[in-house]
Amino acid sequence: MIAKIVKGKAFKGVVNYIIDEKKKTQILDDDGLRMKSKSSVIQSFITQAGMNSRVSKPVGHISLDFSAQDKERLSNRLMVQIARDYMKRMGITDTQYIIARHFDREHPHIHLVFNRVDNNGKTISDSNDRYRSEEICKELTEKYGLYFATGKENVKEHRLKEPDKTKYEIYNALKTFVPECTNWKQLRAQLKNAGIETEFKYKGNTAEMQGVKFQKNGYQFNGSKVDRMFSYSKIDFQLKLNAKQSIHQNQTQSASVFTNIESIGSVLGGLFNIQSGNGYNEDQVYPHRQPKKKKKRRYGRQM
Repeated sequence: MIAKIVKGKAFKGVVNYIIDEKKKTQILDDDGLRMKSKSSVIQSFITQAGMNSRVSKPVGHISLDFSAQDKERLSNRLMVQIARDYMKRMGITDTQYIIARHFDREHPHIHLVFNRVDNNGKTISDSNDRYRSEEICKELTEKYGLYFATGKENVKEHRLKEPDKTKYEIYNALKTFVPECTNWKQLRAQLKNAGIETEFKYKGNTAEMQGVKFQKNGYQFNGSKVDRMFSYSKIDFQLKLNAKQSIHQNQTQSASVFTNIESIGSVLGGLFNIQSGNGYNEDQVYPHRQPKKKKKRRYGRQM
């Protein structure tokens, strides 16, 4: 289960989007709205939003997407129960809302539209809403025994629209290149070849790097927005780990080569009688080089 959060200014567009015959929309639940027609639903939202003009974006729109593997067990009733549980944990209470189910995708999903101006004219906070939503989705996935997706690998990229399409291209590039590189210079070069520019964020006016951004096709993303494992600190840690492993591997290979040389020397030593500190014994290896014995010279007359 994942949630996609959008905030906007006008209710007309979002209501027309979720109540659409082409998507075979089913209205599963609603509260505080006149449901006679789309126009009456829109007007209900607008009227309540007028109670607090300080809220510039009164439209709350969240899609809750579930795995296709849960399709058989996700009845309308269960989806409403999950949506209400989600709203309560997110602090979306005491306000107008509508929950609609669409059937234009192979995976089950519902759309929740709510008024960020509640029934008393107070603002429903969106502080850290995406972070809170991510944690809540994990909790509800576990609570209701839903399927845990393995990650971005299951996303059907050919169906993505911008900027998500570009973000996944960057994700795939990082997933390929980070394990191969041992420093930022190498990584930046690899990414540049793939059409991705790298920009660092520095701490104050210092040279200390604390963040990284990736840019492609006119879109720019913080590393952590591409994926949590691609924040600056995590990439930096992985690159340093790769460098250490590379050094260790080279040392291991060097030691192996040295051992082989010693082994060869040992064999040759047996053949050529190599003696430590004395070289080899040429008399044994090259016996023909031994000097001839000189005959003793005799003095006096020979008889």
